[in-house]
Amino acid sequence: MLNWNDILNFANKGNPKPSRKVVKTEQQWREQLTEQAFYVTRNKGTERPHSSDSCTLFEPGKYACVCCNNLLFDGDEKFDSGTGWPSFTQPAEVNSIAYNSDKSYGMQRIETVCNVCDAHLGHVFPDGPMPSGLRYCINAVSLQKL
Repeated sequence: MLNWNDILNFANKGNPKPSRKVVKTEQQWREQLTEQAFYVTRNKGTERPHSSDSCTLFEPGKYACVCCNNLLFDGDEKFDSGTGWPSFTQPAEVNSIAYNSDKSYGMQRIETVCNVCDAHLGHVFPDGPMPSGLRYCINAVSLQKL
């Protein structure tokens, strides 16, 4: 089980090795994704809070990257954070997600990206439920339910 120290180590010292890599041109991503998914995943955008029903749906299943189908989260790790974005306590696999220090907008955060295709997913915070204490705050348009 990952904890906040693990996340900081990944962000500062290097991410886990991905299972594979997917690289496409900007045009290829534009052709594959909706305008909103492209904005969020390829341009590090953020969808409006509470803009997806995914925040309040808690059903079994798996969640993958909308860009490359990399398995990201298990529905069993999903919880209602009240933030307006789908939230999870753990990734499906340690190497599913990569972590980057994000100092944009005058804040110190840890960005989460798909470790296979580098799609922006959201951020992870140390204010989630125990035992991990992690809250992966993820843009719903970056996910697809399997």
